[in-house]
Amino acid sequence: MTSSRVLVLASASPARLGLLKQAGFDPRVLVSGVDEEAITAPTPAELARVLAVAKAEAVAGGGLLDGGELVVGCDSVLELDDRALGKPKDAAEAVERWRAMRGRSGVLRTGHCVIDTLTGRQVSRTGSTTVRFGTPDDAEVAAYVASGEPLNMAGAFSIDGRAAPFVEGIDGDSGNVIGLSLPLLRRLLAELDVRITDLWV
Repeated sequence: MTSSRVLVLASASPARLGLLKQAGFDPRVLVSGVDEEAITAPTPAELARVLAVAKAEAVAGGGLLDGGELVVGCDSVLELDDRALGKPKDAAEAVERWRAMRGRSGVLRTGHCVIDTLTGRQVSRTGSTTVRFGTPDDAEVAAYVASGEPLNMAGAFSIDGRAAPFVEGIDGDSGNVIGLSLPLLRRLLAELDVRITDLWV
């Protein structure tokens, strides 16, 4: 099956790309270059959505598309104590995050935006999944941070990597925690009158 529509992922995340490829898509990847630190919003959920919109709009309007593409932008933050936690700035902050998270629950908020460059229509929503963290001891936290993985992850963790043993469970869509909710993407595409199965390759 070959789609006449091209799916463009406005993200450098290998995890998001992997989710799409496993689900039958072969998206083109274009990194937005958006300065995430310059964007603010009143709540973590809205921040995730606004960041996703900014990334999708930057790629859709960046002059690198042929026309007719479907641009998908995503961004994730972990909400803990009413704060939006993105990627830690360094190893010390990652250790501090894990000390605050262990034994508790947080909500992973992933903003999604889809822009149909054929029609100019745009839709966006935020997916939310509760993450229940385990209680890794200080040595385990230090070893995890030393691996370098948490420095590239919103909330300083990933459920599909080395942090998996430290996550007791999730309530909601696991893909949303990894960085892209496929059920939410299907619903957003449907709002744009695009059937997700028509984008399979």
